Amino acid sequence: MDTERGGDVLSHVLATYRSERAVTARFSLSAPWSLHSTGVAGPLIRMCTGAPYWIAVDGAEPVQVAPHDIAMLPQGGAHTVSSAPGLEPVPFRSLIEAHSVGRHGDHPIVFSHGGGGPATELFSLHLWMPAQGLGSIIGSLPPLIVLRQAQIPTTASLAQAMETLVNETITQRPGWQLSAARMADLLLVHILCEHLYAQPQAQEHGEKFGSLRGLDDESIARAISLMHERPGHPWSVASLAQASYLSRTVFSERFRALVGVTPMHYLGSYRMTLAAEKLKNRQLSLHQVAEAVGYASEKAFSRAFQRWTGMTPSAYARRAETD
Repeated sequence: MDTERGGDVLSHVLATYRSERAVTARFSLSAPWSLHSTGVAGPLIRMCTGAPYWIAVDGAEPVQVAPHDIAMLPQGGAHTVSSAPGLEPVPFRSLIEAHSVGRHGDHPIVFSHGGGGPATELFSLHLWMPAQGLGSIIGSLPPLIVLRQAQIPTTASLAQAMETLVNETITQRPGWQLSAARMADLLLVHILCEHLYAQPQAQEHGEKFGSLRGLDDESIARAISLMHERPGHPWSVASLAQASYLSRTVFSERFRALVGVTPMHYLGSYRMTLAAEKLKNRQLSLHQVAEAVGYASEKAFSRAFQRWTGMTPSAYARRAETD
């Protein structure tokens, strides 16, 4: 699959998944130190300057992260960051609560912590995205992605952009919240692009990846692109297989193997994600939203949306107004 085609599909996949806001933070840490996070709703990006640090997703072995490497937890899973493995962690929550002002995300978070040894400046960016809005592509990524500056040259520029973004938000100039959210989206796209195109080389060494592999398969990428371009079309497994130039059986098996879910599950998830975004626009009627995502009946759409989010479309729209 050529690079241009892959980039176009990734754009379609990520276009709907915009962060509502971004929470920025800068932590001045001196060894020994260890902090544990119980997890957040949405992707979490970390980058450091100074001394390297270790990150361990709960249940996994610690991984060392060098200065200007970028670590991302796509689902914001529980994890520990530390100056060395094996240290007793302090809950992130207690330090954040002690240094936060107002509602979470209204202000950047800045604090110092540690024992006075080698210093690590840890920059963090939390993309505020409700878990149900992430879709199959984001939701089935590995729990931890690390871009190494020594292996991927563009990592250095991404790290610099993130450091600048966090530092500028700390001054809280007018417009900083919108700027942070949009810059966070751009960082997310670039990180996922680098992750996607690092896969073929890494797969030669036996490493496994999440569902972004589907974007590197021409037939599956074509199906994903069609679903994103025409979400209201009455797609079926048969019609998607035909458009992908594969038999129904081969298409279904390959899609599930690469993306992690069935084609219809992926389509349903994307439609609901798109509907959730459209429900924030109070100028659109429920019928217009339902029709845009392939439902002729408002009642059928409402049932599907409630199964997906746990709330009715009208309740979701009201909550979006107050968030």
